[in-house]
Amino acid sequence: MDAFPHTPIPEDGLPSDVVMSTLMHMKRDDQDWRGGRVFSLVYSAGDEVHELLQSALSLYSAENGLNVLAFPSIGTMQHDIICNTASLLGADDPASGGAVEGYLTSGGTESLLQAVKTARDVARKDRGIARPEVVVAQSGHAAFTKAADYFDVELIRVPVDAGYRVNVDAMADACTDNTIMVVGSAPTYPQGVVDPIADIGALALERGILCHVDACMGGFLLPFLTQLGRFDEPFDFRVPGVTSISADVHKYGYASKGVSVILYRNHELARKQLFVTTDWLGGFYASTAMAGTRPAGPIAAAWAAMMHIGTKGYVELTRTAHDAATLLRAGIESISGLEVRGDPLGTVMAFGAIDPEQLDIFAVGEQLAGEGWYLDRQTRPDSLHATVHAGSAATVPYLVEDLRRAVKAVGAARTDDRSTTYGQST
Repeated sequence: MDAFPHTPIPEDGLPSDVVMSTLMHMKRDDQDWRGGRVFSLVYSAGDEVHELLQSALSLYSAENGLNVLAFPSIGTMQHDIICNTASLLGADDPASGGAVEGYLTSGGTESLLQAVKTARDVARKDRGIARPEVVVAQSGHAAFTKAADYFDVELIRVPVDAGYRVNVDAMADACTDNTIMVVGSAPTYPQGVVDPIADIGALALERGILCHVDACMGGFLLPFLTQLGRFDEPFDFRVPGVTSISADVHKYGYASKGVSVILYRNHELARKQLFVTTDWLGGFYASTAMAGTRPAGPIAAAWAAMMHIGTKGYVELTRTAHDAATLLRAGIESISGLEVRGDPLGTVMAFGAIDPEQLDIFAVGEQLAGEGWYLDRQTRPDSLHATVHAGSAATVPYLVEDLRRAVKAVGAARTDDRSTTYGQST
């Protein structure tokens, strides 16, 4: 808490214009994502969509998503978002079984938490497993470690291959009688590659366990890349063995933070996520996710984004982002000493030095930051990370130019700052 200045509650409330001017002043050092130089955390479909999102957020700023009987419009919007997401992810295909159900959560982390908790509860009830284990790649999101910590599950991380995709043989070897679920990513966050989901699903079927696909990054990207003929790997409910999928609407669905969807292949599995009790003096209480009170504004904004952008709009936003990502990758690979990590097929990638002894990519990152660019830093190996979205597409040629100059300017110099800060709080 000491890292930030403290403003006490004023004795007399401040006028609204003073409050707003103060907020604007506080915001002056924030990253200017509207300028297209931020390749992390924010996904922009343009000013018109942002204005719509703000209007929807404002319209539902007071309502509570906990009770859809009091606010049935929230229930309608939730149902639409879930059903539309399920359709994108193969729920309408006969191969899915025709019974996909799901819920909204506050974001990808909560969706992954719910997937692990549901798997744990199923294993306890149906298989009597007291010490459950989940097997995931080293590239799997940090939220799986968080889930394991929260829910007393042992997380087994297995190696990735030279292309940063999970080694399915290693995953199979790591499975034991206590394994309750295996996980694949579509794509992984660190390198943007898609794990071999069909092979992971087959492993789950063979072992009689659950299989979760973390499509938080790809759920609103890969289906449209498929429509464009730019992606053809199976990854959703059409894959035998896949039992749950997570997809973030606030990423490539271009909605406001934070709305994610967690989907299950059938009703029985989905019901395991619900919490219901009458064990207090307040009467019947039920919730579908971790939180009780849930802000309705993000739900309304997600619904508004879907309805306004439409399928054709998502295809064009995907085309724009993917064209830019392809250009960025080619630009990186044209710079002597740099390489893209693995073979990212979408719009997320990591890149770094071919020889870390000859070039310090973190020093390059510092040079770029000084010129107003924002890219995450990650390690094993040291890399810069870029999430390309429609709002950043126009700046990619300038990023490539500045990256080329930064590599030359840094030369053999190194930085002492080895920190990586994808997620940070006080």
